[in-house]
Amino acid sequence: MSLDRSRGGRTAAPDPLAATEAWFLQHGLAYFVPEQRRHAREALRPRRFLPLAVLTVVVALAGGVAIAWLSDQLTAAPALLLTIGVLGAAAYALTALRTRPIVVWALRRGVGSLRTLLPMMSRALPLLLLFVTFLFVNAEAWQLSASLSTGTLWLVVLLFSLLAVAFLLVRLPEEVDRTDDDVDDDFLLRACDGTPLEAECRALVEDPGADPAAYATVAGFERWNLVLVLVVMQAVQVLLLAATVLVFFLVFGGLVMDIKVQYAWTGIEEGQIRNLPYLDQVSVPLFQVSLFLAAFSNLYLTVSTVTDETYREQFFGSVLREMERAVGVRAVYLALRDRLR
Repeated sequence: MSLDRSRGGRTAAPDPLAATEAWFLQHGLAYFVPEQRRHAREALRPRRFLPLAVLTVVVALAGGVAIAWLSDQLTAAPALLLTIGVLGAAAYALTALRTRPIVVWALRRGVGSLRTLLPMMSRALPLLLLFVTFLFVNAEAWQLSASLSTGTLWLVVLLFSLLAVAFLLVRLPEEVDRTDDDVDDDFLLRACDGTPLEAECRALVEDPGADPAAYATVAGFERWNLVLVLVVMQAVQVLLLAATVLVFFLVFGGLVMDIKVQYAWTGIEEGQIRNLPYLDQVSVPLFQVSLFLAAFSNLYLTVSTVTDETYREQFFGSVLREMERAVGVRAVYLALRDRLR
C-alpha cells in the first residue's frame, strides 16, 4: 500500500485519497468528494435557497404577466413562468449545488458518443418515423397544431420535455441500484485498473481483514450524482434524435405539402399563411406541426430507450460500464479512508 510520509530522505508518495478525489472531479463524480457534498448540503438549507427561490418566483410571475399582456396570449404566462423556474433551478444547481463538473463531463461524454448516433438512429427512428408520418399527413394534426398560439405551443413543448425528464428521474435510479448489486473482488480489481487506487485496491483485496466490497452500496448525493449523469447523457442523445425528426418533417413538408393543401387542412383563410424568415419553403403551420411531432417524439424516444431492452443496451451500454467503474473506485476509496483514519 502507498505510504503517506517520506522515509530515509525519499520523496513521499502521492496521497491516494487526494489523487482519487481529483480523479472523481475529472470524471463527473463531484458528489463522491466529501467537500463537494458538504457544500451541496449547505446550499440546500432553507436559509440559503428560499430567498433565491422567492426572487425567482416573483420575477417569473412578473415576466409572465408582462408577456401575457403584451402578446395578448394568456398561455404565454405559464410557459414563461415554467421556463424561468427551470432556468433558475438549473443555474442554482450548477453554481451553489456544485453540479457543474457533473453536467460538463456528461455533456462531453454525450457529445463524444455521437459516433454511435447512426446505429441508434437505425434502431429507433424508422419505427418512430413510420408512426408519426401518419400523423403528419393527417388533416386533424395540422388543424390542431395550426390552432395553437405561440404561447400554447411553447407550453406543450415544455410539458412534453418535463414529462420526459420526470420519467427519467423515476426510472434511472433503478439502473444505478442494479450497478452495485453484485460487487466482488474481481469487480473491484477491474474497476480500479488504471485509476489512482489500482495498487491500493489490490492490497485491500489481498488483505483477509479488509472487505472493500462492503462499501459498494451507493446512496444519497452520490446516487443522485450517477442519476444526473445518466439524465444529461440521455437528454443529449434523445434531443439529437428529436432534432432529426424536426428537420426531416421540415424538409419533407417543404417538398410535398402544397400551399393549397395547407390552406385546406388548417382551415386558415387563403393568403393568411406566413413563411418563416429566410425559409420560403417552410410555412408557420408546417413548423408548428413539425415541432409538435418532434416534441412528442422526444417523449416517445425517452420512454423507449429506458423500457425497451434493445434500445436500452444501445443507449446505456457504454455509460453503465463507466458507472460500474465509479462504484468500484468509490468502494475502495471509502475502505482505504476508513483504514487510514
